[in-house]
Amino acid sequence: MFTGIIEEVGMILDMKKAGSAMSLVIQSNKVTEDVKLGDSIAVNGVCLTVNEFGSGSFTADVMLETLKATSLGTLKKGSRVNLERAMAANGRFGGHMVSGHVDGTASIVRIEKAANAVYYDLKLDPSLAKMLVLKGSIAVDGVSLTIFGLTEDQVTVSLIPHTLDETIFSEKKPGSIVNIECDMIGKYIYRFLHQAKQDKQVKPLTESFFKENGF
Repeated sequence: MFTGIIEEVGMILDMKKAGSAMSLVIQSNKVTEDVKLGDSIAVNGVCLTVNEFGSGSFTADVMLETLKATSLGTLKKGSRVNLERAMAANGRFGGHMVSGHVDGTASIVRIEKAANAVYYDLKLDPSLAKMLVLKGSIAVDGVSLTIFGLTEDQVTVSLIPHTLDETIFSEKKPGSIVNIECDMIGKYIYRFLHQAKQDKQVKPLTESFFKENGF
């Protein structure tokens, strides 16, 4: 589990194809301070497993299907990436619950600078927009953000200067592809209501219901 609060910006040092996966070597400092083999680190919002690490870097494998389904497929040597370690059991939630399992991607269609913030309009699949709510949470490239505008195929988010300084968002341009993870609670509610509509009856929100739906 992650929080959507980026700990540091790393850099892709190397990319090597390894069978049905791509091995990424990522430069980092903070997230590798206490890293262990098998630890989870979110890279642009995608949960990856550390299989090797050294002084100032770690290595993780990405399945080719994941590369195609996320913005990780656009990475190259020298690309900068948002990094966050999995939250400790006694940690604090600074953002919102982020699983690191990306739901899809979006394309930045407009960037508007305001006095104390920068607004990004993101075009995404309507199936993702259905799981979002105005003023709700969304993870974009692993960053926990609040939804300020929402249509059937577009979402608007706002970033303050501090977030821009601590993430790779300042490098984004119209046309850039970003990872989208919808709010976990919103996804479960949407699934419940969608299933209830199909069944033509509302099922009670019981412990067994959440277990059946993977919660």
